[in-house]
Amino acid sequence: MAFHIIAGDITAVAADAIVNAANTSLLGGGGVDGAIHRAAGPELLAECRTLHGCATGQAKITAGYRLPAKHVIHTPGPIWRGGRSGEDAMLASCYRSCLRLAEENGCRTVAFPSVSTGVYRFPLDRAAEIAVREITVFLKTARVVREVTMVCFDGETKAAYESARKRARETAG
Repeated sequence: MAFHIIAGDITAVAADAIVNAANTSLLGGGGVDGAIHRAAGPELLAECRTLHGCATGQAKITAGYRLPAKHVIHTPGPIWRGGRSGEDAMLASCYRSCLRLAEENGCRTVAFPSVSTGVYRFPLDRAAEIAVREITVFLKTARVVREVTMVCFDGETKAAYESARKRARETAG
């Protein structure tokens, strides 16, 4: 089992599945969501229309179309409302739901963006702690998924995820 943290463009990652930090409509938006929809082509939007949205913290899967990924797993993350509205639990559920779908669909490699830390304003360090914890716990019992990559948009995001992973290793250690 491998867990990598890289800086890069998730739309260029060759994986069995990439995760889209989607909105609940699944019909595209800004940030990662818009970039994935543009790179995948209009077929992705057409398939997303048939899914009738997705609840925050859950996930749905589509084909990858023009992306180098076979699948896109769409997950609407929580909007940060100060931390007292169940945001942590909803974000953890995003990661678990995506990884469960990857397992069910035979995906050995999965790439994630930093869910909810853009326009949804989830605090980066807090989000990184949650993501690292959920991915690490999942990989201990995964039957199909063998490699998870956190694809960070910039150096600040990459540093936050590397720090969270280091703290998790020290705590486990």
